[in-house]
Amino acid sequence: MLRVSSRRGSIKIKARISDRPLEGVVFIPFHYKEAAANILTNAALDPICKIPELKVCAVKIEPIKK
Repeated sequence: MLRVSSRRGSIKIKARISDRPLEGVVFIPFHYKEAAANILTNAALDPICKIPELKVCAVKIEPIKK
């Protein structure tokens, strides 16, 4: 289990190690209630396209000690 945190909040999720994303990249599906990744992101709109910045943000990853 990990705690993934950004300036906007944190979530606890189960990790799966994979070589599929690039090194230094964290992938969290945002379609599921139990991995509410949008808590970590910014809902500010792009000034031109009016699309929220919900897909990319910097995060800190920490193991949760049992």
